[in-house]
Amino acid sequence: MKKINFTKIVASGNDFVVVDSLSRYLVISLKKLAQEICDRKFGVGADGLLFLEKTKVADVKMRIFNPDGSEAEMCGNGARCVAFYLGSRFKVSATRRGGPANFLGGQGSRLKIETKAGIINSEFKGENIKIKLTDPKGIKLDIPIKIDSRLLKVNFINTGVPHTVIFVEGLDKIDVANLGRQIRYHHKFKPAGTNVDFVEVLTDDSIKIRTYERGVEDETLACGTGSVASALIFVARLPLPAGQAGVCPFARQIDIITKSGEILKVYFERLGNNFRNVWLEGKARIVYKGVYHV
Repeated sequence: MKKINFTKIVASGNDFVVVDSLSRYLVISLKKLAQEICDRKFGVGADGLLFLEKTKVADVKMRIFNPDGSEAEMCGNGARCVAFYLGSRFKVSATRRGGPANFLGGQGSRLKIETKAGIINSEFKGENIKIKLTDPKGIKLDIPIKIDSRLLKVNFINTGVPHTVIFVEGLDKIDVANLGRQIRYHHKFKPAGTNVDFVEVLTDDSIKIRTYERGVEDETLACGTGSVASALIFVARLPLPAGQAGVCPFARQIDIITKSGEILKVYFERLGNNFRNVWLEGKARIVYKGVYHV
């Protein structure tokens, strides 16, 4: 038997198991561990396993494993959970990098998180966590795809991981699990597949979303990168303001109402048809700590 110390953290309904290998290195298959520990019947239960490692290019390295054992490039709410975990645990000055003993804890703290999608900056104050994502890429609007002999127009963007965004009416009545699964595995998005976000526009600066997550292979209560993807595609479909020809950036904030009912905030600058300085903000909290037996 191996005993693995873990912390369960929730951000807007997304729940994660955090395993801190910085304090105790574990020789174990992370793919198998993710499949077992994320199981909601026989394990702890979670939308993902976040495994922390040392790094020379940031304050910490975050590896993200889905419940099916696959490793993801990035997870927005997961990154917010890691920032909250480390910020609440370590309270000393961040004068240099290389481990949690150097993190700055407390009010208005910051740290850098290495992911497969790049370096993620974070700021935290209490339970309120903001992360700065890498610049989005691969934006494509109005992609025609056929699902069940029905032609749909969808939109694509990579916010660290691939997302397909679909605008709908009557969001609460959408069969997210079934339709999301078909789009997730559609040949247009092979070989990596895609996450799928269903979006209903509420006002000029607020939208409501439901997300089918790749790797979880089901709908989740929230998705950080999906919230960002939906906000950016929502704005990308709007005409540029009068006189804005891609020369001067303008800032926007979009409120995202998630399936859990919590509101995430997405901040960004739009420069023509490009986006930069993209931030995601919301709350996170530790639910419990425990020991998992392998």
